[in-house]
Amino acid sequence: MQAFVTRRIPREGLAALSQAGVCSIQQWDSDEPVPRSELLAGVAGKHGLLCVLSDQIDKEVLDAAVDVTRCLVKKSSPTEGSNLKIISTLSVGVDHLALEEIKKRGIRVGYTPDILTDATAELSVALLLATCRRLPESVEEVKNGGWTTWKPLWMCGYSLSGSTVGIIGLGRIGQAVARRLKPFGVKTFLYTGSRPKPENAVEFQAEFVPLAKLAEESDFVVVTCSLTPDTKGMCNKDFFSRMKKTSVFINTSRGAVVNQEDLYQALVSGQIAAAGLDVTTPEPLPTDHPLLSLKNCVILPHIGSATYATRNAMSVLAANNLLAGLKEESMPCELQL
Repeated sequence: MQAFVTRRIPREGLAALSQAGVCSIQQWDSDEPVPRSELLAGVAGKHGLLCVLSDQIDKEVLDAAVDVTRCLVKKSSPTEGSNLKIISTLSVGVDHLALEEIKKRGIRVGYTPDILTDATAELSVALLLATCRRLPESVEEVKNGGWTTWKPLWMCGYSLSGSTVGIIGLGRIGQAVARRLKPFGVKTFLYTGSRPKPENAVEFQAEFVPLAKLAEESDFVVVTCSLTPDTKGMCNKDFFSRMKKTSVFINTSRGAVVNQEDLYQALVSGQIAAAGLDVTTPEPLPTDHPLLSLKNCVILPHIGSATYATRNAMSVLAANNLLAGLKEESMPCELQL
């Protein structure tokens, strides 16, 4: 059997694939994205695909996986002529996968939840603190000579102590964020989502509220939900107009959850105090994007899971998902389609 790996993955993951002896590996040996033409050529006739979240695995890619020779010999349809059994993604998010098309073709999907929960929660808190206490702006003032003397209100930000924190999506990452914020003296946790989750909320005495109420009452809003048709563009002009002028908005989920034009207007007009983003649309964000011109907007290059330990563990899990799928065995983490 053969598998195509779309990126240079950590050596632990590659070692797991190589040592198993289950399949031969063709790898795009670069940290940069595989060109579309190379992806289409690389997946042709393969039994397995290991991809990352920036690889769009759509109908075109699935069609390219078809073994044309096999299809002609058996006089089968393109869908039936595919060798592809398993797609393993080095991510917890799966919005880059054409899931309906994948399900239609009977292809299994492996992903990497849980492993990146702690790292992403840590980054979310770090981004919140950097944004509300204006750390990047302060560092820049030290470097450019703006730091002259002590001033009572210079570089003042907002405190977590006694605050209300609203979490959009109280799943694994949302809970981990709340768990880390609680010792800062947060007074109230609110959360919203597709349904109440009292079993998740009890630890923080978090109250389930509608999205509008969360926007109106939160001093800090942290977005940790999945990207779905319901959450796409959820944080828009109406949402930001309901927020306090002193509130801080943080997004470490997916860029498309936010209408970035509406966020820009909210920030530049003073409708909200500040925003911190680890995810944007597109990624990378163009260097001339208006959001990058704002001092009250901190943008990171999607590094939520970027610790050595987390990325190594993710690569091993993705490799083991791929191997199990090729052997038609139970996967460590299979997405139920």
